[in-house]
Amino acid sequence: MLRSLFTGIAGLQAHQNMLDVTSNNIANVNTTGFKSSSTVFEDTLSQTITGGGAPSAQLGGTNATQVGLGVQLAATNLNFTQGSNQATGVASNMLINGDGFFTVAKDGKDFFTRAGAFTIDSQGHLVSPDGGIVQGWLLDATGNSVNGAAATAADVDTPPGVPSTLNAAGTAYTDPADAGANPPKSLELTSLNNGTYVSYSISPDGTVNGVDAAGATTAIAKISLSTFTNPNGLSKSGDSDYLPTASSGQPILGTAGTGGLGTITSGYIEMSNVNLAQELTNLIISERGFQANSKVITTSDDILQTLVNLKQ
Repeated sequence: MLRSLFTGIAGLQAHQNMLDVTSNNIANVNTTGFKSSSTVFEDTLSQTITGGGAPSAQLGGTNATQVGLGVQLAATNLNFTQGSNQATGVASNMLINGDGFFTVAKDGKDFFTRAGAFTIDSQGHLVSPDGGIVQGWLLDATGNSVNGAAATAADVDTPPGVPSTLNAAGTAYTDPADAGANPPKSLELTSLNNGTYVSYSISPDGTVNGVDAAGATTAIAKISLSTFTNPNGLSKSGDSDYLPTASSGQPILGTAGTGGLGTITSGYIEMSNVNLAQELTNLIISERGFQANSKVITTSDDILQTLVNLKQ
């Protein structure tokens, strides 16, 4: 059977994948925090008809003769450029200006997202639309985390991302800056629901500030952010969430504005970064590529028909 038939089939499948990726981008043009993907093609194996020859004293060298056997999908690359900002006026809605991901916990598992359309539920949890609980650190009056043991003299404050030593009891680190050694937990901001504070705000560094009836401001929690060595290696898990893989590496925890992480803006959400003009152009490219490869198959079929007709 003609090689061109199978080459045409490979081309159809590759351009169908491109069409699938493009259509998903277009479908999510208004999805909060969505990051578009692009397809990368590569050729498949080539059949060597004759090998290359080295030059000699009487004869020049010859190049190999190879026939390609088609195309395949090499990768789908995520585009993590910043999406546009949309004002909502809701204090619990947040966007990240720069690199980083919010961490949300669902059924005991951590997910990572850029979609910051959060609200506060009846128990004071800061939650995503699908119920994921935003992770961070509750703070005491001194600004130390109360997720673990209370601060002691043995705890050492250090620059963000640099672990300090354990206290004498061997318990958890208490400075939110020591993010890697003091893991964030689900934020339960009950004081925002029980009347302790009449309003609240979120600072660019992710600090949740409660404002009481007298107008006094108290830092009650800090939202954690994460980054990855290779964000393109993250795996999409639906609900605008990502999961780490061996390619992405494990999350590097920190706080907003430190360690290369972006700052947080309250009252805004990040919109999709889909470039609709580019995607519609890709739609045309994938359609024409699919059409051209289908023409290869029909042309190969015509050639086979001509061979069959030789018998008549």
